[in-house]
Amino acid sequence: MWSSLPLGEKTRAALGGTPRKVRRLVSSPRSRVWRAEIAGRPVVVKQLVDSPGADDRYARESAALALAGRAGRPGRPVAPALIGTDPANRVVVMERLEDRTPGPDWRAEYATALAGLHASAPADLDDLAGTAPGTALPAWTGPTERDLGCFIALARILDVPAPPGARAEAEALIGRLSATPVRHSLLHGDPCPGNDLHTADGVRFVDFEQAALGPGAVELAYLRTGFPTCWCSTAAPAAELAEAEAAYRATWQAATGTRAPTAADLADASAGWLIRGDALVPKAERGTADHLARLHHGDWTWGNATARRRLLHRVRTVAELAGPDTALPVFGRFCATLATRARTTWPTAVPLPADRT
Repeated sequence: MWSSLPLGEKTRAALGGTPRKVRRLVSSPRSRVWRAEIAGRPVVVKQLVDSPGADDRYARESAALALAGRAGRPGRPVAPALIGTDPANRVVVMERLEDRTPGPDWRAEYATALAGLHASAPADLDDLAGTAPGTALPAWTGPTERDLGCFIALARILDVPAPPGARAEAEALIGRLSATPVRHSLLHGDPCPGNDLHTADGVRFVDFEQAALGPGAVELAYLRTGFPTCWCSTAAPAAELAEAEAAYRATWQAATGTRAPTAADLADASAGWLIRGDALVPKAERGTADHLARLHHGDWTWGNATARRRLLHRVRTVAELAGPDTALPVFGRFCATLATRARTTWPTAVPLPADRT
């Protein structure tokens, strides 16, 4: 019945038909989600519930879905089709997709879809007008000087003082990550395992409540850095990682005709995730404490890995990436020394799992 779905009269009229087979689904505390059929079409109805930031999250989700599903866009779909919106009730109505268990080559499929999603942002941001219900997507925000200070302080506690030049390189990195990219990407904001649906037609992303515009490298780096904002943290085997990044670059270049992120871009992005202490805890705990300082006193588990395992993986990643051909050679050597020290100090910080949970 219509009464079981939080839809206004205009939205109901636009959708047509009487909803059938309405069923409430499990969702986060920030939303309510139903599956149903409307006019014979399987749909998902999602409402952002009344809570701090709900209007912003709704604006981001509806804007990102509108961009990702623009008519005439080349390539496979990378998100559910947006069927209708009801801003007054913070509701989006999307096509319902059938998710399958990811295959062994899921990283390449994920990276291909991620590139397609990033390429959904128009080259001219003036073209954003009218694509979203009354809003523009915000710019992605990178790490801060405070984040860097907390990271260097942790290294000092572990008896690894930053060598001359390391801090200056990292400060310049913060500036690069904060700069306006040559071509904006449509960033998912939280492209985690579970927010990628593996359908018969390829991967589609859902849950765009943190979507933004920014450099695509910061999300391509999720594969190397173990999915920094996600409960499920994995370490990709080298061969799978190379295949996935090649798939991303090929898809991005075919879709945009512009340069894809380079190894140096990935070094920057990975270093950015490394110094963010908030990338060690769930969203609800971010901005509440210096989580890097907490690591000296103890460890904690989030999802399938502990914070120390996550950080050590990121330190090693930056040490491998930040070589002499990047803008972070001194910082890279600093991370290599820190990785050796942390591995000795934290003997239980074993490598991340290779398989997604």
